[in-house]
Order: sequence, then structure tokens, then C-alpha cells
Amino acid sequence: MNKILLILFLLFPLFYLLLKLFYFDDVADPIKYIYTITGFSSLILLLITTSLSLIKKYLNLIKYRKIVGLSGFFYAFLHFLNFIILDMQVDFDSILKESFEKPFIFLGMSSFLLLLFMAFTSSSALFKKYHKYHKVIYLVLVLTTIHFIMAQKSLSILEIFFVGIILLIGFFKLLQQIININNLN
Repeated sequence: MNKILLILFLLFPLFYLLLKLFYFDDVADPIKYIYTITGFSSLILLLITTSLSLIKKYLNLIKYRKIVGLSGFFYAFLHFLNFIILDMQVDFDSILKESFEKPFIFLGMSSFLLLLFMAFTSSSALFKKYHKYHKVIYLVLVLTTIHFIMAQKSLSILEIFFVGIILLIGFFKLLQQIININNLN
């Protein structure tokens, strides 16, 4: 698979978002719409990133994991910027107040800070030193999913689906670790 084509594919949600906002101009609440598209895109890409190591025995796409993971971070960063710039209008007092008063924002901020660390340490040189800390992605997935559920203010089929996917990923990663440990002994 060509990496350029993959990057273009990963940018599709951004192109779609920009088309809806600026060309079709049919979005009633742009800030909420940006939250939805960027948050959903980030969550999906992070789920895919963690799943790539599970399927490598059948379909080895590990060489694309960094690009997919950084794309997930990119959409999380856009989500964060939407909160800081458009929603809170760069009012740091309001940002801090909202972040500590609303648990779902606190979870989102915590998740974003962990993602920021992983994105920063994903260069080859830093990854060699910090790769063991990248397992925090599983905590990020849990925090992000809880953030997503709390932001929706309801538990729908979609949210239940994400919880199920995270539980499946967790189960298969644990199983993979147990198998790897048994093969070493």
C-alpha cells in the first residue's frame, strides 16, 4: 500500500468536514459538528492502531501503525483546538474551570495529554527509549470512550459497540501476551 494514498485516505474526514462546513454550508451547529467528526475520527483511528498488532499474523500492516496512530492524534488535536479556540474562545480561566467542573472534559484532556506524549515520543530515536510507555494507548482508549459516552449524555448502540470493541481488543491483547509468555518458557 502506498503511504501517500494512505495519508490521503486518512485525511478524508478532514476533507469531508471542510466540505460540509464551507462548501455545502448546511451545518446547524459548526462547533458541535467539528467535535463530532474530529472526535469520532480520532477514536476510530486509535482503535485501528491498536488492532493492527492483533492481526499482523494474518495481515501484516504494522509498518502503517505509526501513520494511523499519528493521524488519530491529529484528529484529537483538532478536537482539542476546537475546544480551546472556537468553544472557549481562548479564555484560559473558562478552559480550566470547564476542565475541572465537567468530568467528561477532564477525561478528554487527560486522554489528550497522554496522546500528546505518545505523539511526541513516536520519532525513531525517542520511541526506542519510551516504547514501553506507549502501552498507555489502552488507557487512552478507555478514557476517550468514557469521554465520548459522557459527551453524548446517553448510551446508544454506537457507544455500546465502542465499549465492546475495546473489551475485545483488551481480551485479545491479554491473550496475545499470555501466548508470548508461554512461548518464551
